[in-house]
Amino acid sequence: MRSLSDTELDSAFAALADPTRRAILARLRTGEAGVLELAEPFPISQPAISKHLKVLESAGLVSRHRRSKHHLCRLEPSRLKDVVDWLGTYREFWEDSFTRLDSYVESLGDEDAK
Repeated sequence: MRSLSDTELDSAFAALADPTRRAILARLRTGEAGVLELAEPFPISQPAISKHLKVLESAGLVSRHRRSKHHLCRLEPSRLKDVVDWLGTYREFWEDSFTRLDSYVESLGDEDAK
């Protein structure tokens, strides 16, 4: 598991905090797309979509490359995996807490049965 720096985490979570950026990521799950195609479903301008893409790029969640005249965007799933892995450390904390809570509740039931 790759450990993200605080700056990388801040950048990823800031990028993921916006619903338009999350929708762009969802669209890119199906494959590469140009900026115009990504802008199509949104009631905002292409420059506004480009600003969202810059945020996603700086967070490492999206990359752009050129194919002939078109700039295409693609999802960078490795950064999302890094974020999920980071969150996974807290999943372990909560699972351990629920296990201890289950044990405590069962012990209360045992005392009531006596």
